[in-house]
Amino acid sequence: MKTKINKTWGGRFEKKSHPLLEVFNASLPFDKKLYREDIAGSLAHAKMLTTVGLVSQKEFSQIQKGLESVLEEMESGKFVWSDALEDIHMAVETRLTQKVGPVGGKLHTARSRNDQVALDLRLYVRRVIEELSKEIVQVQKALVTLAQKEGFCPMPGYTHLQRAQSVLWAHHLLAYVEMLERDKSRLADALTRTEVLPLGAGALAGTTHPIDRNFVAKELHFKKVSHNSLDSVSDRDFVVEFLFCCALLSTHLSRFAEELILWVSQEFSFVKLPEEFCTGSSMMPQKVNPDAAELVRGKTGRIYGNLVSLLTTLKGLPLAYNKDLQEDKEPLFDTTEQMLAMLCVLSAMIPGIKPNKDKMLQATEEGFLLATDVADYLATKGLPFRQAHEVAGMLIKYCLKYGKVLEKLKLTELKKHSLLFKKDVFSWLSTEASIDRRLSFGGTATKNVKQEIKRWQKML
Repeated sequence: MKTKINKTWGGRFEKKSHPLLEVFNASLPFDKKLYREDIAGSLAHAKMLTTVGLVSQKEFSQIQKGLESVLEEMESGKFVWSDALEDIHMAVETRLTQKVGPVGGKLHTARSRNDQVALDLRLYVRRVIEELSKEIVQVQKALVTLAQKEGFCPMPGYTHLQRAQSVLWAHHLLAYVEMLERDKSRLADALTRTEVLPLGAGALAGTTHPIDRNFVAKELHFKKVSHNSLDSVSDRDFVVEFLFCCALLSTHLSRFAEELILWVSQEFSFVKLPEEFCTGSSMMPQKVNPDAAELVRGKTGRIYGNLVSLLTTLKGLPLAYNKDLQEDKEPLFDTTEQMLAMLCVLSAMIPGIKPNKDKMLQATEEGFLLATDVADYLATKGLPFRQAHEVAGMLIKYCLKYGKVLEKLKLTELKKHSLLFKKDVFSWLSTEASIDRRLSFGGTATKNVKQEIKRWQKML
């Protein structure tokens, strides 16, 4: 049975809303995601109205039971959604009034949809920050476990995408764990500016009713109460900050995805991805495409777009609330969904990645990755590093001219370039020695990396 819906704001209007406006104006198709937050905020508000005497205990009991019943309908899928309800706030209030009668109308005392939606969004962002942080930890754990099990193999480290110096693959993987830890930290920091209660600001100027905003903040576990009612209803900085945190998080995930895409190519052949996260070609039977990694890389652009979209929406808005702010939700919801999907896919895929250790080691033996070690050796013999660097460069030129590699040069050949070379230089000319000699704090030496893995296992 269809129930007639009267607009809560329709008292001064003579004409009904145009059907096109009903659809164009409605945010319910997407902001219904906020139903849990809206009902939680409404319960806290109703409880406060009772403590200050604006709602009786009997009325509060009716409102509480009614809101719990509305929540059950929405959770179970029994609730009938209609664009005529405009938004989640009106959907909840209309259904509540249908259930408990006119007393349901008292719930909106001393609040506006303007401060109500600001509260709902803050509750939502707080919740998804917690969810994202948990998923980040799962990716970190997967990376640390992979580093421990498979990561103690040499690979080329790169600058400018040119082979530079040898590192442990585990060291490379742990670099992403560090990035993700910063992402977690940024989200935690953004949370401090999210947990500020806007409810009580009213439409823009506050309220004449004797409300207790600190009571509501305590009920909803908010750390602070906003100080300026105009700012309270128009502030979306916390959404922008959250979207920025996600944009940077997606940047890190995309960089990792890009490396997987490179490493799995035949040109590198450093790793093999689990087949269940790859696809084939409808034309070329031999293909194994890294689609999951490519989608992580691709969705990053979409997440950037959501951030820019909201910034552009906000840039010209005068105080206080404007309907433009309805456009804050879809970028927020989409970013949240995509980020959770990206993190979940990566945490599931990473354990199945297998390194081609022989190929990685072979790559470290090509491209003169020990050149810096040669210069460092000469520096330990007292030669200024700039001169040692030049000698090493001349040795590379010599090797290129005669088709040789540093590791296979004879001592007589080395001495032609510097008399400081002694037999002990050969203990420097191996990939493993090169790696393990880099014992400086944060370096790639095996000893360091093992300590880092233990540290991360303890932290995570």
